[in-house]
Amino acid sequence: MRDLRNGGADELRAFTASDRQRCRRRTEAVEIVDKRRSNVAERMIDVSGVQLCLESFGDPADPPILLIMGVGASMLWWEEGFCRRLAGGGRLVIRYDHRDTGRSVTYEPGRPAYSGTDLVADAVAVLDACGTPAAHLVGVSAGGAFAQLVALDFPKRVLSLVLISTSPATPGGRDLPPPNEAFERFVSTVEVDWSDRESVIQYLVGYQRVLAADRRPFDERAARDLVHRDVERARDFRAAQNHDLLEEGEPSHKPLSSITAPTLVIHGTADPMFPVEHGAALAEEIPGARLVTLDGAGHGVDRADWEAIVRAVVNHTATDEGVEG
Repeated sequence: MRDLRNGGADELRAFTASDRQRCRRRTEAVEIVDKRRSNVAERMIDVSGVQLCLESFGDPADPPILLIMGVGASMLWWEEGFCRRLAGGGRLVIRYDHRDTGRSVTYEPGRPAYSGTDLVADAVAVLDACGTPAAHLVGVSAGGAFAQLVALDFPKRVLSLVLISTSPATPGGRDLPPPNEAFERFVSTVEVDWSDRESVIQYLVGYQRVLAADRRPFDERAARDLVHRDVERARDFRAAQNHDLLEEGEPSHKPLSSITAPTLVIHGTADPMFPVEHGAALAEEIPGARLVTLDGAGHGVDRADWEAIVRAVVNHTATDEGVEG
């Protein structure tokens, strides 16, 4: 897999009271008080010897939403303000750090001991750890690909899908446009020293600028603040490079047309990584899927689109249809 900060790559290859008690028994819970956000508790869970960090917002009695970020990016890229808006819509919102990001387990840079398939399985493991039989999955970029694969291989765990800034996760001989010239130029020419924290921060801010596209003003100050917090919070910020080296693992052999979960596709019209045709392809291939476009939006979940995305997600997750085996 290629570099997918806050999302994809050049292409994507293809809770009851007893439940909550069981969750507490089955996880090795450690509350980590973040001094920047003292009212929010993170929790470490142990999944077959692999430690993952997760955090939830809202009432555990509400319908659960699992947020799946793109590779190379921690859960901070699902910004707290966005999560709280979703929770305010009557949803239990769960976000987590992928391996080699944030406070989850890290591996030696250049030597990831896992595959893309493991990252898909981690999403299911988070649901298991929290005693959640099924959830609404919201994935952005590569996280959207992971959500598709969970829906294909673990359909009983998926109440519905929301796929943001992503592309079909299975092979299909599609004639989809490549990333735009600005994106290709950046990833092919940028230089970064992963041993130098400031070099990494500068690189990531530049990458965010490219992903935001050029149809809207870019809030560099906000981007730099988020990048800085992400780098400072990470166990080892250099380990995020490992996502560039991942083997795909065993691919799903099921077509997207076999997805039964109600699906909403959200895509920016100015996405430089996955042009909007990628979102249209998803909406066409997944039965009953609906496409919502965000005018002028680039790649990811921009603050300017929070209201529209939250409204769409809350409306889409208002029913628990589509839970089939």
